Amino acid sequence: MRDIVTLACEQCKNRNYTTTKNKRKTPDKLGFKKYCPSCMTHTLHKETK
Repeated sequence: MRDIVTLACEQCKNRNYTTTKNKRKTPDKLGFKKYCPSCMTHTLHKETK
């Protein structure tokens, strides 16, 4: 039921984090504000393939 998804930084496009999500309850893409080690700031990380 839960799938593993990768989160990428919106500014530098680096894939920094992985998380799980329930595809039935959240069919749209996830987005979290997390720390990016490359940018050295908190940026929006969105779900990628």
